Amino acid sequence: MSELDDRLAEVARQYDGVEAELARPEVSMDPDAIRRLGRELSRLEPVVRAYRRLLDTRSELAGARELRDAESDGEMRDMARAEVDRLEADETRLVEELKVLLLPRDPADDGNVILEIRAGAGGDEAALFAAELLRMYLAYARNHAWKAEVMSLHETGINGVKEAIVEVAGDGAYSRLKFEGGTHRVQRVPATESTGRIHTSTATVVVLPEVEETEIEIDEDRDLRIDVKRSSGPGGQSVNTTDSAVRITHLPTGLVVEIQDEKSQHKNKAKAMAVLRARLKDAEMRRQREADSVARRSMIGAGDRADKVRTYNYPQDRVTDHRVDLSISNLPKVLNGDLDKLIDTLITTDQAERLGDLAQSGAGA
Repeated sequence: MSELDDRLAEVARQYDGVEAELARPEVSMDPDAIRRLGRELSRLEPVVRAYRRLLDTRSELAGARELRDAESDGEMRDMARAEVDRLEADETRLVEELKVLLLPRDPADDGNVILEIRAGAGGDEAALFAAELLRMYLAYARNHAWKAEVMSLHETGINGVKEAIVEVAGDGAYSRLKFEGGTHRVQRVPATESTGRIHTSTATVVVLPEVEETEIEIDEDRDLRIDVKRSSGPGGQSVNTTDSAVRITHLPTGLVVEIQDEKSQHKNKAKAMAVLRARLKDAEMRRQREADSVARRSMIGAGDRADKVRTYNYPQDRVTDHRVDLSISNLPKVLNGDLDKLIDTLITTDQAERLGDLAQSGAGA
């Protein structure tokens, strides 16, 4: 039996064990255990389902080969050969599918995500572009029936966005949005440009997995400075008569988070803490990636803010993702949240890279 078969058989045993655990009467009285075991079952099920299809296919293939080798009638032998060819192709496809399913999973993939969108180079035009990216991601969340909440929004006086922080909650939100991080570039003629000259502006997107309170330890008394003040709108004018805006400084790292969108100080503090935990976790993950040569080689996995990831070209009605050299026409459709073709390509490219890395490491072992 191959190493792959050994791993698949072990996953099947784990799956059967979780099923048996869920069937125990005492577990039915424990909601936390039901949730934990249910998540584990959902994680293992796609692998076990594909593995069982592979076993069935191999059983059929063995029978077809016997028939092919034993058949003396030419026409029947040809039919058996065709059946063997079909089943061998099915076996190969299932093996490749299972290799992908067995790739190490990012534990954050099933969770929620925090997006930070900031205007970059280009002044007012960059702020307008950042506002369009915000609307694009909100539309994408709606398309997937995810819940999106704008946690913080700093607008400019021209309906632009200086900075926006958005929480997107839903199954698999992080797994599909995690490659959106980096510098997004727009090329177009601004409405204020009288000569018709094309300008290039940028906005940065940061993608952070939402972090449970227990994942990041923060000593509020020792590690944090929390300041409260009145909320302000564009131009600095007060928009609230109470001290509800919260600014949290994480003293060990110097990270600062300010949230003012809620009228409740407690709600603003809770949101600011969620963003702070996500940023601290992201910094930890980046340190780990820098020590990981495989992750450092990846074309699309880093999400660094300096990376130019995508260009939105208005004159040519085209969006280009530079990491996978993919261009898509119908720019308005993309900006209306139709991102799946781009995201699917990024995901499959990442999977192919990681399979290649595993094959290389296996060859060198």
